[in-house]
Amino acid sequence: MAALATEDVASDDLQCGMGIDSLPTQPLHYNWVDVTDEFFSAVKGLELGQLLHDDLFGLFEAMSAIEMMDPKMDAGMLCNRGSKATLNFDQAVEVGALKLQDLCLAEEIGIIDSTLSCLVSWLEGHSLAQTVFTNLYLHKPHHIEDRVMKAFSISIFKIVDIIKDFVNRALVFEEEDFQPMVYGYRLVPDVSEPRTIGMLKEVEEELHRRTRSKPSDLCSIDEHEDVVALYSRIKFMRLLYQALVCLGRREPVGLGDCHRLLAGCSELMVTMQKTVGRGLQPEVESDHPAIMGFDPLVNQRLLPPTFPRYTKIKSRVEALEYFEELLNRLKVVCRITSHSSFHSALDFFIEFSQHGPCILSRSILQLLYLPQCNRVFGTFNFVDVLRDAAKNFIFPPALMPKSTLLNNTQAKEYVETFLNHCVRPFASLVQLCGHNRARQRDKLAHLLEDFATLQDEAERVDAYLHNLSLKSDSPRPHLACFGTWILYHTLRIMIMYLLSGFELELYSMHEYHYIFWYLYEFLYGWLVSALSRADTFLMEQEAMAESHRGRGAKKNKAKKKKTRPYGREIAMYQALQNLCGGFYKAMVGFRLDGKIKLPHTEFDNEQVRYEHRFAPFASLLTPPPMQYAEFQDMTSLLRYEKAPSSTNLYLAGCQLFHKARSMLETINTPDQEVSDLLKVSKTNFVVLKLLAGGHKKDSTNPPDFDFTGHCHFPIIRLL
Repeated sequence: MAALATEDVASDDLQCGMGIDSLPTQPLHYNWVDVTDEFFSAVKGLELGQLLHDDLFGLFEAMSAIEMMDPKMDAGMLCNRGSKATLNFDQAVEVGALKLQDLCLAEEIGIIDSTLSCLVSWLEGHSLAQTVFTNLYLHKPHHIEDRVMKAFSISIFKIVDIIKDFVNRALVFEEEDFQPMVYGYRLVPDVSEPRTIGMLKEVEEELHRRTRSKPSDLCSIDEHEDVVALYSRIKFMRLLYQALVCLGRREPVGLGDCHRLLAGCSELMVTMQKTVGRGLQPEVESDHPAIMGFDPLVNQRLLPPTFPRYTKIKSRVEALEYFEELLNRLKVVCRITSHSSFHSALDFFIEFSQHGPCILSRSILQLLYLPQCNRVFGTFNFVDVLRDAAKNFIFPPALMPKSTLLNNTQAKEYVETFLNHCVRPFASLVQLCGHNRARQRDKLAHLLEDFATLQDEAERVDAYLHNLSLKSDSPRPHLACFGTWILYHTLRIMIMYLLSGFELELYSMHEYHYIFWYLYEFLYGWLVSALSRADTFLMEQEAMAESHRGRGAKKNKAKKKKTRPYGREIAMYQALQNLCGGFYKAMVGFRLDGKIKLPHTEFDNEQVRYEHRFAPFASLLTPPPMQYAEFQDMTSLLRYEKAPSSTNLYLAGCQLFHKARSMLETINTPDQEVSDLLKVSKTNFVVLKLLAGGHKKDSTNPPDFDFTGHCHFPIIRLL
């Protein structure tokens, strides 16, 4: 029942500023008014999903409000409920609710699996107080007499400590990703790394001896399987801890051992998944581990004085699946050491980030590469990495060996200053790839401002070096070498920013046409142009270098078949450009046929939406941002209204999808992305060909854009 109440007190006395002792002693009277019927009557006027806005209750108040009596919103519902009292470690031991010794195999397996579930829940953004530290055995691990539980509890502490160190040093987490607060718990600093591994090995060897004994009857068969299950878990904990330790070391030799340890963890994971049901199971299904040793409310008083986040612990099956994926991600992360060039390493970061990795694998990848994070390679100079990156990309004459420009002190100083200014934006670009996908979009917008400044400096350095080169004895043009390198990365950031909107589902269907138009008409075209310029310049530099080697080298030159350095990349971007063009033509055709539902004109302003979508590009001079007026001039639907139908647009889209398919098929070493794009091109070609032939011409149903095959380029389906 909903009700309103008003206080009936002596308001004149309260307004006189009387003290507490002088307040009237008569009880307060409330005039309750039943508003239940009136409330439900008013609610009938709202559709599902609508909100009522009032001057005193807007969206901010609605988001800040707490839905009372709902356990997911009101965490206080879990407190003081039921007859079971919350016990700490000592109290649970005193009343016999917590066993410190003589635990059976099923109890040990159940506690280990439940703790791993809590660990996974912590890695997914919940607090330690509501996940891992709900295990009472972790409150005082040195008091545990059972060898298995003591070794396991200490290893959990050490793993939590090393994970927290990884995440804190990488600095790529947000409040929704990870909570590093330990709530005053000491992560057993008095136990060293060798001692922790030694304790696990001792228990592991004892269990291994027990697994060798052959079962003789039905009872011993179950016991034997429990021993195998427990053995696999203890060995998994040891190998996982050693692998994390190897990843945290600075010596590169540690990564070789890490591959072996991760492979061992993957083998044990198979046994753990098969025996996931053998441990002690809770009597009733719950969102928290409801077995001996766990209490979800034991740390409730340690939480901050705000409404705490409702925590649902992962199931044991889900936790083991998470660890399996984590092991596979860590194996991929270790491959970063094989990428010697900056451009290939950056591509690795971007590709790895597209798969939505967890905070731990993202952090470890950052620590293995970025110099400011004490990476395993030891001494590392990021300026040298960027110098090699610029040299390999376009080979500027100022960076060529024995260049006369390097003999000029001022020219050398200009180049070094420019490269030093590149360190922070490029390091931010790499670090940005470690954040979650939603945060990346915000950071990409801010990063464009830094690259706009680099563009201006690169143009000034190029102009100075070009004029200086023309005055030298052996003049070599230095036209826009550094500028092209910076432009290439700027365009990639702009494309990443726009495409992330599809991945995050930020665009409405009626906005697709100008997003694909911008990609088709400008960004991919500029990117292909920049790569072609670098490609041509590299081949010219190679030809000049070969001409200086003499006639002996010309014989070998005739035998070698010259290949374009960026041939594959140019073909890929040209295919994407045509793909975007096909989508743009299709969207305009859908709008002409009335298949796209447009916003109500009274509540819509396309110019505002357009300028909002492309606002981060306003700070750039190259490429110049396209204003809304220019967009209207180039894409106005008025020029299509004279056509008898939208058939010509569908046919144009067909041709563009066919071109994209043809270019993708020319790529010599296709990967998974090329295969996915080929499927998108072929399917959409068929769909637009059907539309051009009049298929479902009279239907007003909007098309369906299926992003399951590719997160940026959908398959068009007709309903």
